[in-house]
Amino acid sequence: MDIVTAIRSRKSIRGFKPDPVPREILEQILDLARRAPSTMNTQPWEFVVLTGEVLQKITQENVRKLRGGVMIHPEHVITGWPSNSVFRARQVEVARRIFDLMGIPREDKEKRAAWMERGFCYFDAPVAVIILTDRALTEAGPLMDIGAVMQTICLAALEHGLGTCIEDQGVMYPENIRQAVNIPESKRVVISIAIGYPDKEFPANRLESPREPLDKIVSWYGFE
Repeated sequence: MDIVTAIRSRKSIRGFKPDPVPREILEQILDLARRAPSTMNTQPWEFVVLTGEVLQKITQENVRKLRGGVMIHPEHVITGWPSNSVFRARQVEVARRIFDLMGIPREDKEKRAAWMERGFCYFDAPVAVIILTDRALTEAGPLMDIGAVMQTICLAALEHGLGTCIEDQGVMYPENIRQAVNIPESKRVVISIAIGYPDKEFPANRLESPREPLDKIVSWYGFE
């Protein structure tokens, strides 16, 4: 797949087939992703790849704590949007479109709660990639570099027919991941990427999130 097609076709996948993803393919994706740019070549990322019983154990514990009302306590900065801003409006519009596709009415709190749980279960993807950084770095310092490596993972996955969803719900209870695998305290759990073969019949996968037109976000100076 050429890079332009990959960029245009990449989108968040929220429904996956249960088919396992071969380790060799995941290695190829991450081997390519490590070529992502970083500040002065600092490469402030490490990856933990989860599947099978290990991933299932983490998702079950995530749901148990969520249902039990345990407060989330992620190790990364939580994004917030001012209530009357265009940023909040865009987020609300995407959520509305997803709920419409899934047939979840606004007043159905039970179905909405079940949908939220899907995020804590990595949208039932067969693989989750957890991205770590080092606590020796400032909390916000490596985030731009991690953004670059996340995008590269998502684009590289398309070459193998895989879909992805970058989502922080999977790391809202980081201790669940730490207890399941060997992550030293010197590392910070930043974000997760759900990855697997897209289920084309899953309604939410039909979502095409809108983008602002170019003339609204670009200013040109010095051109004839």
